Amino acid sequence: MASEEQKKFLIKFGTRLLELRKKKNLSYRKLAQNCDIDHADIRKYEKGEINMTILTMVEFAKGLEISLKELMDF
Repeated sequence: MASEEQKKFLIKFGTRLLELRKKKNLSYRKLAQNCDIDHADIRKYEKGEINMTILTMVEFAKGLEISLKELMDF
């Protein structure tokens, strides 16, 4: 079970992901097409409901056409 600090981190990451997706004007489905992540899960990541692996973060960076460093800059 995630600690409160870990939950806060997931929410911050999700907020960053949402900001970047909207900035790029991408729908859930379009982002899912750009990376190997199911479109239904993207919303859960954005809400901080799912803990991800480093490979998931790499896929999000690829789908958003940004560096992993930029994705993690929050």
